Amino acid sequence: MLFPLPHFFFFFFTINVFTIVQLLIADGRYTDKEEVVLWMNTVGPYHNRQETYKYFSLPFCVGTKKTISHYHETLGEALQGVELEFSGLDIKFKEEVMQTTYCEIELDKAKREAFVYAIKNHYWYQMYIDDLPIWGIVGEADENGEDYYLWTYKKLEIGYNGNRIVDVNLTSEGKVKLVPNTRIAMSYSVKWKRSDVKFEDRFDKYLDPSFFQHRIHWFSIFNSFMMVIFLVGLVSMILMRTLRKDYARYSKEEEMDDMDRDLGDEYGWKQVHGDVFRPSSHPLIFSSLIGSGCQIFSVSLIVIIVAMIEDLYTERGSMLSTAIFVYAATSPVNGYFGGSLYAKQGGRRWIKQMFIGAFLIPAMVCGTAFFINFIAIYYHASRAIPFGTMVAVCCICFFVILPLNLVGTILGRNLSGQPNFPCRVNAVPRPIPEKKWFMEPAVIVCLGGILPFGSIFIEMYFIFTSFWAYKIYYVYGFMMLVLVILCIVTVCVTIVCTYFLLNAEDYRWQWTSFLSAASTAVYVYMYSFYYYFFKTKMYGLFQTSFYFGYMAVFSTALGIMCGAVGYMGTSAFVRKIYTNVKID
Repeated sequence: MLFPLPHFFFFFFTINVFTIVQLLIADGRYTDKEEVVLWMNTVGPYHNRQETYKYFSLPFCVGTKKTISHYHETLGEALQGVELEFSGLDIKFKEEVMQTTYCEIELDKAKREAFVYAIKNHYWYQMYIDDLPIWGIVGEADENGEDYYLWTYKKLEIGYNGNRIVDVNLTSEGKVKLVPNTRIAMSYSVKWKRSDVKFEDRFDKYLDPSFFQHRIHWFSIFNSFMMVIFLVGLVSMILMRTLRKDYARYSKEEEMDDMDRDLGDEYGWKQVHGDVFRPSSHPLIFSSLIGSGCQIFSVSLIVIIVAMIEDLYTERGSMLSTAIFVYAATSPVNGYFGGSLYAKQGGRRWIKQMFIGAFLIPAMVCGTAFFINFIAIYYHASRAIPFGTMVAVCCICFFVILPLNLVGTILGRNLSGQPNFPCRVNAVPRPIPEKKWFMEPAVIVCLGGILPFGSIFIEMYFIFTSFWAYKIYYVYGFMMLVLVILCIVTVCVTIVCTYFLLNAEDYRWQWTSFLSAASTAVYVYMYSFYYYFFKTKMYGLFQTSFYFGYMAVFSTALGIMCGAVGYMGTSAFVRKIYTNVKID
């Protein structure tokens, strides 16, 4: 029996409401001597942030306390490899614990080799208390690298303000040499102290204002703004003056008789008025890319605004969960712009276009994740996506994204799908004359992404560092400014490139405007190679494939977004200049 679609939507809505209610109820308030849970998350090499494993994949022992309420993961946590396991330590609110042994490790040869390997590769582990992250080092080696030592004593200092936890600090002590066939006692202690830190500000200690609000960051924003002002002014001056001369010349030509016009030197963008609105090659793929790009831009804008209003970094996986929810909710944007453009270009296979537009980005992301997932499973890493999570993502694609995309496609075809071009399209395509090499579309495409990349590459460094290193990105106001700057620069550059292309009597401007803007992604991906080899110390097959795989996804999505923004701006420009010219 098929699961009814309305029932699925009701179930999906109920789950989200239940999750929101849980978050509202769980406000972090404790009563005296109430249980405080210490969650053990993951362990892994320090230089490979994404290569993480379950904490108890190393032969650590578990505390004596066994009973605890069930813990529910969110979709974002499952996709990010969060593996919370109960530590077994008995911690109660405001109840201090002196140094207490909670378990012992029987260190045989295999366990010692596991710990030695972890220490050689600088393994660190992460824990959580009341959603506050704590980090610790597994152990260390001596100067000669012959003897290895394990930290056995976890000294916890917890700050509280009223009935809420606002601060957690971990000090690792008790360095014990790893000797085979011995018993190593693991111990902990808990000290409580009053704190003046407000509950709303308890994550401030994890932020790094000296890094993100450095003068270089401010200078890069100022420099990009100057570039925008200069570029917009230059484009306005050149195009307005040039177009004014063009309009004057074309008006003068209209006053000539047929003999003078035939003997005159006809050239310029007016000559291709009968072909400039000709459908692009491969309109189905082109319209799907434009629709997907518009949706990515909408998702980026909404998520950045939400992140500016709400501190999403305070909840595990909340940024990814928000992005998935917003992407699904904005599916009508994809269908509307992709479907209307495909209808304007005379496309008839609109159902196929809808499917391609709906699944273009999800297929790219899921395909990359599926490939990396094989490597994660081989490594037994916590980044391996569970089967149930895969099913949940597929259900979102088929039962949320696809129907909403269908709604947008129908609206787009009916509301703005009529080809109301200002010029008629000739039945026979006009031959494209030869031109200089630097006016060829391929050259324009390669050069078109340089200025947009130049306006964002400093911000790319901060974004890369927050994702691939141990920084929490929180300056979303900067990101919003950079997004606005990127869009303005992209539109200005594509308009100039399209004007020169049309002036050379080449009417293939649709793909050229899209690809010249999308070429920004090529420069971003090239920059990711520089960042990998010169700014990180990553190593190994898993981390390398994870880095370059998801950087390819990020760059491609950025390129599709820039291409759509460039095309939309250029399309408005082309329509405007041909509307103001009288065509016989």
